[in-house]
Amino acid sequence: MAIYYCRGCNRCLNLSDEFLYPPNTYFDAGNKGTVSFTAVDKTDFRQREQNKCFPFFETLDYWGFRRHRTRLTCAACGKKLGYIYYDGPSTEPGIGGGFGHSQVIPRRPRFRMKREAIRISG
Repeated sequence: MAIYYCRGCNRCLNLSDEFLYPPNTYFDAGNKGTVSFTAVDKTDFRQREQNKCFPFFETLDYWGFRRHRTRLTCAACGKKLGYIYYDGPSTEPGIGGGFGHSQVIPRRPRFRMKREAIRISG
């Protein structure tokens, strides 16, 4: 089992392999240099909401224009670690295989950490 640390201050981030998204999940294909989790212990992070209006690729056949995400920084040293994106599986079972446009279908959060900001051991 891997242990994840902040590269800025070496604090353990309490991230669990149990909550890792599979490596071939569709949204991780274009996110090289990151690792995504379905859940994290939010007490280890500071959060700041960000809303941006720009085109972004959301699914294989859909482009979005308003991206909602939350910036995650280390609670101890403030180093930027990644973002929370709201593009995970649907919160309503049986809809579109669990995936679809986030503006239409309510989605679970995806916690995307930058590999350059975390240290992985084990």
